[in-house]
Parts: sequence; structure tokens; C-alpha cells
Amino acid sequence: MTEGDDTAPKDREKLIRAKEQWARDGRLLTGRPGDPARDRLPPGQRLVTDWPVLDLGVTPRPDPEKWRLRVDGLVERALILDWQEFLGLPQTHLTTDIHCVTGWSRFDNAWEGVTARAILEAVRPKADARHCIFYSRDGYTTNVRLDRFAGEDVLLAHRWNGEALTAEHGGPVRVVMPRWYFWKSAKWLRRIEISAVDRPGYWEERGYHNDGDPWTEERYS
Repeated sequence: MTEGDDTAPKDREKLIRAKEQWARDGRLLTGRPGDPARDRLPPGQRLVTDWPVLDLGVTPRPDPEKWRLRVDGLVERALILDWQEFLGLPQTHLTTDIHCVTGWSRFDNAWEGVTARAILEAVRPKADARHCIFYSRDGYTTNVRLDRFAGEDVLLAHRWNGEALTAEHGGPVRVVMPRWYFWKSAKWLRRIEISAVDRPGYWEERGYHNDGDPWTEERYS
């Protein structure tokens, strides 16, 4: 666990063992790559209208007065933003689909937040920066390539469908990377580290794919 984490409940290990078994079994794999230019629902996915809650059994609820987002690592100018400073950055509205590795997809999610590009422009990654590592308040981590984090549709979101993002869904701020399975969109974001080297995260170390493209079913390693 990392600084600012809560204590996980006893069923955390049961959840981890189940998902590791999914990876060994290749759960939901169809072997039929999709075409994102034509098909809206990736292979092996089912459409839902609710929003399932998935986590490690912990729901952090930070005090807004103490909330901070750190962006550091291989950058020219590290940032530490408090809540008001984060809200003071240019805000963007974006509507996207989301695809969970557990097999569900949800269409037309309306987000509001700060673009990843705005964050990167502020910190100015150094020339040899290639990767990002996201750190959550429950001890979760996940890794993405820097060029993917810099995508035009990537957001640090604090509102969903016109309402403040709830704690259950990663509020006050979560990553939204709609082109990738949603485990890459870290909830309860507290830190973004810019790095020259890749560093597999929580599920990547437990059998999940290092990239996570839903259209080619990169569910597992």
C-alpha cells in the first residue's frame, strides 16, 4: 500500500485470486478482432445501461481541503495541484464509450474535466519520457504509454453525466482513456509519474495485458 491508502477488507485477496484465474483461463476471449472504424461494441463485450462498480474493496473519500494531485517524474516542472487549482484549469466536455475487461461496455458517457494534454503542457515531459504511471488512493497503479495518455480524448474527469463524479466511480478525479480497457483509467487519482521506463501496474503484474486494446482483445498477457 502507498501513502494515503485505506485498509483493504478481508475479501480483497479473494477478488485478486478470481481475476488472476480469469487471466489464466482467458475469460471472455473470442479470437475475433473488431474494427473500431465500423463496430461500436468491441468483441466479447455486452452493452449495459447501468455503470457497474469495480474496485479492490476500498472506496477512498478524501477531504477536498486536503486533496492533492501530484504530476512529477521526468518533467521540466513538477506540479502539485489542490482542488481549487485543479478546477481553475481549462475545463473540457467530452462524450465517450467505455469498455471494461470484465465484459461490459457503456455508451455515451458525458464527462467534464481537464485534458491530459493540458496537464502535459504544464509539466513539459523531458525528451526521453515515454511512459506514465498512475497512482490511486487505494494503492492501485496502472501504466500507459505517454503518447496514449496524450491522446485528444483523454481526460482527468471530475464530473459524469452532469453530476460530480461519485466516490464509488473514482471521484473526485479519475483518468478517462476511452480507447483502452477501463482498468487503465485509474480511479481516485493522486499522482501521475512521467517515466523513461515502463512499470507494469497492479493488474498488469497479475496476468492482465500491458496495453489493453479492446478492439484486439488485449485482455490478458
